Amino acid sequence: MSDRVCVGAIAGSFGVKGEVRLKSFCAEPDAIATYGPLTSEDGATSYEVRITRSVKNGFAARLTGVASKEAADALRGSRLYAPRDRLPGLPDDEYYYTDLIGLIVRDTGGTELGRVKAVLNHGAGDLIEVSGKGMKEPVLLPFTQAAVPTVDMAAGVIIADPPDGLFE
Repeated sequence: MSDRVCVGAIAGSFGVKGEVRLKSFCAEPDAIATYGPLTSEDGATSYEVRITRSVKNGFAARLTGVASKEAADALRGSRLYAPRDRLPGLPDDEYYYTDLIGLIVRDTGGTELGRVKAVLNHGAGDLIEVSGKGMKEPVLLPFTQAAVPTVDMAAGVIIADPPDGLFE
């Protein structure tokens, strides 16, 4: 498990005075400002976050060290990370996406199907992207109780009961 978790991303500038448009990946979106300071993906830069207002699909926010529209624009697409120990604990049936990446996926008979390459959500529910040897393309497996009845974090294994024909 990583010691940092991606909690948001900068979508660009907001206005002309250095505010950024901030997308929160947190269950409670405005909690992103409470986990700080947040760091860049490489960990080289850290930012204190102050939300100034809600905007469509996110927040307008001030980040320490960002004082101009040009500086805010330069951060477009940057992901922001929080230390894992500042995030809330999760119930047994919930996971941080980052913890699922790299887990082995086996079917209910024990056959290895591949490994989790990514976790995606395009609005209709979570999908895990599974890739492995002999697969021409990755497979998107619904991350539902029916398709993924067991996640064993200690063993690093996901047991999947995929819909018929998905892994053929």
